[in-house]
Amino acid sequence: MSMIHGLRAVVRPLRPRGGVPYEYDTTRDPSTSSAVVDCAIYRDGKRCGEQVGPAEAMRRVRAEGGFAWIGLHEPTEREFSGIAQEFGLHPLAVEDAVHAHQRPKLERYDDTLFTVFKTIHYVEHAELTATSEVVETGEVMCFTGPDFIITVRHGGQGSLRALRHRLQDDPELLAKGPSAVLHAIADQVVDGYIAVADAVQDDIDEVEIDVFSAPSKGSSRGGDAGRIYQLKREVLEFKRAVTPLMRPMQQLSERPMRLVDPDIQKYFRDVADHLARVHEQVVSFDDLLNSILQANLAQASVAQNEDMRKITSWAAIFAVPTMIAGIYGMNFKYMPELGWKYGYPTVMLVTVVICVAIHRGFKRNGWL
Repeated sequence: MSMIHGLRAVVRPLRPRGGVPYEYDTTRDPSTSSAVVDCAIYRDGKRCGEQVGPAEAMRRVRAEGGFAWIGLHEPTEREFSGIAQEFGLHPLAVEDAVHAHQRPKLERYDDTLFTVFKTIHYVEHAELTATSEVVETGEVMCFTGPDFIITVRHGGQGSLRALRHRLQDDPELLAKGPSAVLHAIADQVVDGYIAVADAVQDDIDEVEIDVFSAPSKGSSRGGDAGRIYQLKREVLEFKRAVTPLMRPMQQLSERPMRLVDPDIQKYFRDVADHLARVHEQVVSFDDLLNSILQANLAQASVAQNEDMRKITSWAAIFAVPTMIAGIYGMNFKYMPELGWKYGYPTVMLVTVVICVAIHRGFKRNGWL
């Protein structure tokens, strides 16, 4: 299966807690759907029956073996509290999962491994503008134990439904347990980064071409600064998803973890390599956009200097007739050529000659 590329750790087996199972309050407002997207039991790599409730899934897993995969989408604190109690999830991890907006990380709480992934989606746009949204983020959080995996998704992107179906089509892989699911999620997230990085590269190439190509008549290079800055902000959002994930992936790929199936753990190196490549791309995007922005500002400064030189040149040319008109506009009775028949045409000719000579001089020096 081509999508196998990386997973992470699991935890020490949970001991069944005696007594009556916790009651689950998964009720929502009637206008909204349940937070539980899917809940199933997997044994020997095959799904056992249709969707069941979280309490029933855990009871059957403890009695008959296998593992439970519970998928939730934006659960409320009330909806998640019963599941958290049943599976012994740490309150700090539960709080992070409910309220979201967490940075990518890998944490271990007793017998549970808590991981946070930032999902990235490229927003298609006909034209990149100073207000274009380029990337959209979401979150996928995983609670991984020896006999369960709970995925909590936030945002409209990063659906795991297709991933679940692909894994169900590969019983040999799914038989490796929750660690196989965690690996597949990590692989899908990082593959999404690669696709977004390629799309962002196209946007940066477009901006770079626009900045360094000759401007059309009447256009201004200064308008590109807004587009560059907006793209830089979006790349920064991308970077916040990729960079913090580097260390967790290194831990999963380099540090032996006894609760991760050895056949699955070796695939983490591939995920870590892909993530490292994306990280290098994102860092280079940031550096390249800095250079493009500086080049754009330098071009705008040069264009302003050229405009000032042209204005100064024309001001110097018009200063000649202004000066002559000022001299002959003085109210003195005795001035040269006032009574001369050819005085006016001579003054006009001298004025034109001087102006033409100044214009040619500025033109030769590139000022006009």
